[in-house]
Amino acid sequence: MQHLSSLRDLQARDAWVTIGSFDGVHLGHQSIIHNMVAGAHRNNAPAFVITFHPHPAVFLRNIQEAYYLTSPEERAELLTGMGVDGVITLPFDQELANQSAREFIKGLVGSTQLKQLWVGYDFALGHGRKGTPEVLRNLGLEFGYQLHAFQPVELDGMIISSSQIRQWVATGEMQRAANWLGRWYSVTGQVIHGDGRGRHIGIPTANLKIWPEKRLPEPGVYAAWTWVDTKRLPSVLNLGYRPTFDKITEPRLEVHILDLSADLYDQRLRLEIIQRLRSEQRFASVDLLMVQIQQDIQQTREVLAHVP
Repeated sequence: MQHLSSLRDLQARDAWVTIGSFDGVHLGHQSIIHNMVAGAHRNNAPAFVITFHPHPAVFLRNIQEAYYLTSPEERAELLTGMGVDGVITLPFDQELANQSAREFIKGLVGSTQLKQLWVGYDFALGHGRKGTPEVLRNLGLEFGYQLHAFQPVELDGMIISSSQIRQWVATGEMQRAANWLGRWYSVTGQVIHGDGRGRHIGIPTANLKIWPEKRLPEPGVYAAWTWVDTKRLPSVLNLGYRPTFDKITEPRLEVHILDLSADLYDQRLRLEIIQRLRSEQRFASVDLLMVQIQQDIQQTREVLAHVP
């Protein structure tokens, strides 16, 4: 996978390029990428995606909350899996924010000998968002490339957008998020040592350390698939503050993988979050908690039995 962080590192000829944030790589993004890659490769041309981190909105609005549907690495992996020849993730800083659309395009043409530029219908590039599709089309006459402005993709009468998916993830509406992503929403993390309380009560859990900027669902209990190496295993995910045992200020993500007994410490696991089962709650005793956990396990089996 060619994943670069600077246009200076990219040397190509007659490239087809798309530019955008592409957070989540949802069905709208996928439509642009698939069409661009197919056209480029039919013409024996390379296809590249240029994106940014942090997201321009995060930088310019100083957003502090966990924002992203995909990390830069997850996004690059998804894009590469769609056949692009390289992903360039540019650091978005004040210097880049101050750059005009013309300056950016000039540098892009110098690195790629740009032949086609593909952008979304509402795309805007450069300082003050002045690089609208109309402006970019005119720059194409100067620099010798063709602009392709892609129309929005709709589903259920709505334009697919990352912002709406973020909202659905935040409220635990995982099926609606999945419909627009074209896949289940996933979280990847490294297994770290917890306090061992789950194992002590007969329900061992893997505690995951995840990227702190990753958007998480609201606290609660979820049915999930956990990928351990190449195996997909049914799991109960608890995300929250463990009110029966602790008074913690940062939510913990811990997963009980059904029918597995293995040492997973330091391994990286990927969780596909399928369905919210219930809210997190405080139980008066460990016995009552255990009864509820067994119900959660049974409900998880029922939910996942109907998920391909």
